[in-house]
Amino acid sequence: MISFREISSGLKSLGMDPAWPVSVHASLSSFGEVRGGAETLLGALLANYRAILMPAFTYTTMVIPEEGPADNAVAYGSARSQNLIGEIFRPGLPVDTALGALPEILRRQPTACRSNHPILSFSGIGVTEALQAQTLSEPLAPLAKLADQDGWVLLAGVDHTANLSLHVAERLAGRPQFVRWALTLDGVKECPNFPGCSNGFEKVSSWLEDLLRQVQIGEAWVRAFPLQPMVDRVAGMIRQDPLAFLCDQPDCENCNAVRRWTERSANSVTSGGMDGSRPR
Repeated sequence: MISFREISSGLKSLGMDPAWPVSVHASLSSFGEVRGGAETLLGALLANYRAILMPAFTYTTMVIPEEGPADNAVAYGSARSQNLIGEIFRPGLPVDTALGALPEILRRQPTACRSNHPILSFSGIGVTEALQAQTLSEPLAPLAKLADQDGWVLLAGVDHTANLSLHVAERLAGRPQFVRWALTLDGVKECPNFPGCSNGFEKVSSWLEDLLRQVQIGEAWVRAFPLQPMVDRVAGMIRQDPLAFLCDQPDCENCNAVRRWTERSANSVTSGGMDGSRPR
């Protein structure tokens, strides 16, 4: 059984300055049996880092309208019954269980704050400026702000498919984003610049080895990367190859929409025309 001391000691061995803000993505089960569970893991993180940010997403607030923008990786009109049981976003809405136990434990901390995006909110401690940077049209702004503040991303027992910062790189590189909709107290809100698929993101690993710090804690590998250099490098690679790091699943509508937009853009350049039809 893994103790608080073992986790804390492992995190300390990464040699990260406690003052650096950290975006954390973690799988508790990947560590093996942890004495005290998610509370112990969060306690070890807070003992080593003064500022922590985690996603606090709420997918149950999402609804699908009858119609909308073309090539948006949405089957319009397909969720009439699901829309009826959607939840209205509110600050106390629990974090989606798909993100694991840790983000909800963080959200419940007395000193934690949460941003207000109705689908892609974040919560954290010591990251008020990053949380305040988020807007409806810039859902990943908290991560971009952490990058500006010399922040790091910590992947604890997860790979780059959980690394939301790579979506910041996509946005920076000009990769098309999508539109989704959410239930709020003010009605249904359009949420632009929604990120796409991340299932191909582990392909970046070999390109980031010189930035990597890692340690094994229990059964989990914990990897840390400096945000700004990582985002800049991946964005540059996507600019060079607009199809870089897309997933290989033939039926992935998100990645296929990006491929179609890229092909249209290439054809438009070849023909000397302009084609503005793209996910936003």
